[in-house]
This record gives sequence, structure tokens and C-alpha cells, in this order.
Amino acid sequence: MSEARRRALAVLAGLAVGAGQVPFSLTPVALAGLAAIVWLAAGAGSAWRAALVGWWGGAAYFALALHWIVEPFMVDAARDGWMAPFALVFLSGGLALFWAAALWLAHRLAGGRRGFWLAAAAALAGAEAARALVLTGFPWALLGHVWSGGAGLQLLAWIGPLGLTALTCLLAAGVAATGPRARAVPALLAAWLLPLGAGALRPSAPVAGADAPLVRVVQPNAPQDEKWDPARSAAFFERALELTAQAGAPDLVVWPETSVPYAVEAGAPAVARIAEAAAGARVAVGAQRPEGARFYNTLFVLGPGGDIAQTYDKHHLVPFGEYMPLGDLAGRLGIYGLAARDGFGYSAGPGPRPIDLGPLGTALPLICYEAIFAEEVGAAPRPDWLLHVTNDAWFGTFAGPQQHLAQARMRAVEQGVPLVRAANTGISAVIDARGAVVEALPLGVSGRIDAALPPAAGPTPYSRTGDWPAGAAILAGLAAAWAWGRRDRA
Repeated sequence: MSEARRRALAVLAGLAVGAGQVPFSLTPVALAGLAAIVWLAAGAGSAWRAALVGWWGGAAYFALALHWIVEPFMVDAARDGWMAPFALVFLSGGLALFWAAALWLAHRLAGGRRGFWLAAAAALAGAEAARALVLTGFPWALLGHVWSGGAGLQLLAWIGPLGLTALTCLLAAGVAATGPRARAVPALLAAWLLPLGAGALRPSAPVAGADAPLVRVVQPNAPQDEKWDPARSAAFFERALELTAQAGAPDLVVWPETSVPYAVEAGAPAVARIAEAAAGARVAVGAQRPEGARFYNTLFVLGPGGDIAQTYDKHHLVPFGEYMPLGDLAGRLGIYGLAARDGFGYSAGPGPRPIDLGPLGTALPLICYEAIFAEEVGAAPRPDWLLHVTNDAWFGTFAGPQQHLAQARMRAVEQGVPLVRAANTGISAVIDARGAVVEALPLGVSGRIDAALPPAAGPTPYSRTGDWPAGAAILAGLAAAWAWGRRDRA
């Protein structure tokens, strides 16, 4: 096979893998594409050619799965639009280096075609784990996420996202080992159906009782290009107040991330109006918090009288979005974080911690991007439920918000606790302890959800162990592939 043909097939295979991610959720197509990448790399003839297969396949995969990355740059197209194509090219090409390194390593370890399948599965899973951690991490569109559209999602409760990614790589490598023959079809069907069957065995989530707390989720639907416009921001605030004050008596009202355009501090007129609209209910509201020269992306909990009962500052900030590395220098060059108020952007809070909401129990706040880090959610003391506030208006109206919702559902499955999600433009949702969406508001509408807070289930195996078993399995796979390759060389 010519190198040009091998690279073209790798690109097509990478696009097939990307079709497994939400909103497409074509899991068997993704497994077939990943198997094709492994098969192409196995026959590449050298470690560097195998690396090129990984790079071309990975670049195509990330370009499709993360194509929404151009959306934030189009909010202010006059200022930032020129960066959009560079963002997609550099992000997809940079992340593809992890796959290239994985298949290079697999070729070096295996020493022969027989051991390459195990080496490739372990190395690709290790590469996905590495990109989830390196440079503050970016565990978006992990290979294991191709199961998020079906029952396979439930495996997260046992093995977590890294374990599900490792399983996905192993299944795809097993299909690749059959070669492009007729028996690859039943192998692919088995690789697809076995995780679905295993996930379907998990019992359904417990149901909220008649005395469960009532939560109201507010979705004001403020487009990002209008959100901070002085001529429009007051109207969006009034809309959120109207949704808060509608009939009913909730125990908690939840507003999205940065949904208050005014200062939130004791005695502020905006705080008094929110408390009045809530009519005695607690309110969890996202806003910016100044502290001297610093700004924080904060979740405030307002008591029935409008007092600020608790605050939580976002700790895991978005690089190049909420803060700029070398921000002072970048600001002088005219490059700013998209959500930042200056070259330095936001400051980080101290870390994840549950907040006490009285009769509603303890909730672990997650502000926007923080919901994609399973290991950080698991590192905090186990809460009764998860509280996710976000502003997905940055991500457009297609894949970005849907993928973000899918990852929020994953956190509920992993920990066995419900999740309440307030998103500025959608998708707001109440999610039970098995990751099922109980109620939701679609993208691009204003409205509210009134729903009983679902109860938590028991602690999951993953909530007890974290990613250590999956990491150990990946290392064991690499060691076994090395031993197999050493025997083949001998």
C-alpha cells in the first residue's frame, strides 16, 4: 500500500471515529474506524510510518469531534475571528501528536505484528490519559465517550472514563486483529454489543419521593454576543427574575454561570431583587466576583433574606479562554482570553469543595469546564448531588453544548449521584444518579424547569477506586506487549 493511500485511509478512519461522539453517537462506526487505524499502523512497516497513521487519523478525529472550537472566536468575529481556523488546526494537530506517539511506541514495543494489537490498545489508552492531564488537561472527546449515547455509558460506574477508554481501545484492537476479512463483522458486532449488554444490567436509579426538595432551574437564553451589551444585559437580568418569580414554591433556584451583570455583594440592589423574586427560597447564582485587582468566576448561594451564605470560586480555568498564559505579554500583543476582562483573565479558586444547602444536602459546585474532569470530581468528599452552572453560549448551537451535557451525565453515573445543570442558552437539565435526563430545556429557548431533586444511589466502585485500576491495567498491557515483543525478536 502506498503511503499516500495509507494516509488517506487514516483520515477517513479518523472521521469515522469522530462520528462516535455526540451528537452523532455512531458507536459501531467509531469502533470500526479505530480498528482501521490500528490495522493500518500495524502494517506500516516502521515506527515512524505508524506514527504518521496515528497523526493523520487523530487529526481528522479531533477536527470533527472538536469542530465547535471555532465558535468562541466568532462571538466577536471582528476581533477574534482570524484566530478560528488556527485554533482548529493547532488543536486537532496538537492533540493528534498523542496518537502519533502512542502508535510509534506500540510499534517499538511489539517487535512483530502479533503483539502489536495489545501494544496499540494500551498505548492509545495511555495517550488519552496523558492528554487528560498534560498542561492542565483536556479530557474532552475521550475515546471512551463514544458510548455516551447508550447503555454502555453505565460502565463508567465500575471503570470510569479512563477504564472505558482502555476497553474501547482493546475492543477496537481485537477487531483489527481479525484483519479486513469477513470475520471482522461478527467481531465488530460483539465489540459493540457486549458493553451495551453489560451496561444494561445496571439497575435503574432511585426515584424522588413525595417529600423531595423542589429545584427550579432558570435558563435566560442570553446570546453571547449580546450578553454583556449594556443595552441588552438588563433585559436578560429581568427575564431571569421573571422566571425565578413564577408560580410555585421551590426550595432552591439555580441561575447559570455569570448570569448577573451587576456586582453581587451584601446589600447590593441586584441581590435584593433576586431574593425578592425567589420569595424565601435559596438561590445559587453565577456571577463575576472582584477582589482588588483580581476577578473570580464565582457561584454565590443567597439565603432567604438575600444574605450571601456561601461562595465558590472556579478553580480549573480554561487556558486561553479564562486566562492567558503569560497574560501580561499576550495583552501587550493584543491577544486576550475570550472570557477574560484583561490579559490576565480570572484568578483560580482554592479547589473543589462541597457546599452545605441545608435540607437539600451537600452539593459539589462545578462551573462550566470543571464538569469534564472526572478525577477532580472524585477527589472531593462525596456530595449528595452535583450542581453544574455553565454558559454554553460560547460553544454554538450544535455539537459543543450537547457534548458538554453528555459529560455532565457521565459525572452523575461515575459517582452515583444526581446532577442539576443550569445553562445560559441550554441545555439545562435535571439528571438522575444513573445519568438519565429527568427534565431538560432545549437549546436556544428561555424558560425554567421545576423538578424534584432525584436521590443519590449508593457509592459506585469507581467513586471508591478512581482511575488507579485503569492506569494499572494500561501499564500491565504495555509491559505484556514489551515482553511479547522481546520474545518475538529473540
